[in-house]
Amino acid sequence: MTTPTLFHSIHFDDADAGLTFLRALGFDERAVHRDPDDPSTVVHAELAWGAAGGVMCGSAGRAVPSGSDYQRRVGVATCYLVVPTDEQVDEVHERALAAGGTSLMAPSDQDYGGRSASVADPEGNQYSIGSYAGA
Repeated sequence: MTTPTLFHSIHFDDADAGLTFLRALGFDERAVHRDPDDPSTVVHAELAWGAAGGVMCGSAGRAVPSGSDYQRRVGVATCYLVVPTDEQVDEVHERALAAGGTSLMAPSDQDYGGRSASVADPEGNQYSIGSYAGA
């Protein structure tokens, strides 16, 4: 198995709801680390998307290092999720809607090949699902 070297980073106001949504899409939870003083705060979570990559996420409200300009903004992440077949585009789209997501683009065939759809999670992060894996 190849070790993934690219992860999207997503921040949630409600990290537990975000993790539930990601699992519904088909992500595989690998690790969840919580603040021992506040177990509702996810300080770091890793979820795999097959063997090719994944997301790292956590609670947006957790502290940033002193003097840092880093921002944990909610609802601004965009991920492209490659699935093996056109049929799976439709399946993942439906699972996302069942998990509380909103359809941004219904599944459709693309002129450049493959099939794609787009959804938003309840906090506004966007996920495009496609069978086109790139040239």
